Amino acid sequence: MEGVVEWIYTAPEGGVDMKQVDEIEAVAHRGLQGDRYSKSAGYWSGRDECEVTLIEAEGLEEIQRTTGLHVGNGEHRRNLITRGLRLESLAGRQFRVGEAVLEYDRLRPPCAYIQSITEPGMTRALFGRSGICARVVQSGVIRAKDAIVIL
Repeated sequence: MEGVVEWIYTAPEGGVDMKQVDEIEAVAHRGLQGDRYSKSAGYWSGRDECEVTLIEAEGLEEIQRTTGLHVGNGEHRRNLITRGLRLESLAGRQFRVGEAVLEYDRLRPPCAYIQSITEPGMTRALFGRSGICARVVQSGVIRAKDAIVIL
């Protein structure tokens, strides 16, 4: 089973807009270089951090289609937008994304905070399709269009 990274988003600190990038360095046991959680500057820092978050493009498209909420420019607050792979199938596994190796950590449920910095209805819309958390096991560059390969 294989998927692909469609888009990459980061934010330098909690609460600021996510920015799309073409590539990013994943740093073992830290996260994505310059992202809020690799710098312990995220809203959940020290409480419930994820090194890297992933969400399915198919779920975001469904949210856009059925609710009209804006989720196409980082409003989902996740780092890697994937296509062609059910992220829950990664449970208990390691997977290569570009040059980096990640490991499934847990589901990442939506929180009320997302809605407080985006728009009403976001938390409910993301429920059941808000993605996963992963740990960086091996450092490396991740680029948009990189394959996701289960190891």
